[in-house]
Amino acid sequence: MNPRILAVTTGRILRQLGHDRRTVALLLVVPALLLTLVYYMYADQPAAPGQPSAFDRIALIMLGFFPFIVMFLVTSIAMLRERTTGTLERLLTTPLAKADLLFGYGIAFGLAGAVQATVASAVAYWLFDLDTAGSSGLVILVAALNAVLAVALGLFCSAFARTEFQAVQFMPVVVAPQLLLCGLFVPRGEMAGWLQAVSDVLPLSYAVEALQEVGANAEPTGTMWRDVAVVAGAAVLALVLAAATLRRRSG
Repeated sequence: MNPRILAVTTGRILRQLGHDRRTVALLLVVPALLLTLVYYMYADQPAAPGQPSAFDRIALIMLGFFPFIVMFLVTSIAMLRERTTGTLERLLTTPLAKADLLFGYGIAFGLAGAVQATVASAVAYWLFDLDTAGSSGLVILVAALNAVLAVALGLFCSAFARTEFQAVQFMPVVVAPQLLLCGLFVPRGEMAGWLQAVSDVLPLSYAVEALQEVGANAEPTGTMWRDVAVVAGAAVLALVLAAATLRRRSG
């Protein structure tokens, strides 16, 4: 990769994103509204002695989910548009390499995910008194990594879609199983053996575990750093696979 070309590509994607007001609203406003909904759903439920409240437990995980869900959707559609409009084909006739383009997407949307997580965390901590033993900075770090992971998966899946509708159809295939098996609804250790085995290979499971470690421990733990490394490694692997499957235009 060429650092200068990578920086220029990242800047172009950020400018494109900044000009799309609806997407910016989706990134910044919708998570705050959903957190508000979650807060009032669980506001009257008392916490068990020595245990976090239902809102603290669920809102912490939601702060990691928002970047993952939104960035997967936005990225898969954005790359598909680059192909269908011929922009991608024109870009790849320049010195821009596939890796520069894809890692530029990862960096740009990772930064956008960090901003999203910062805004949502500010709402959760300051407005709704979210209580975690660890720092909000670690929550934002995990959320930003989730954004990069979602971008990488979105870029990979977009190679197999010919229309925006087909791109959206990948959400229940890629996102829904990870949401159901990550440990939010049922602890992973209490799942059936084969479900636990599936959960063990899904990167979102490790992101959720990392957030739970932040929620339960005042200092970063070895388990948290291991989970962060797994999520980061999965994001890099998905970007490499996306580069291998990237097509110049839709068939």
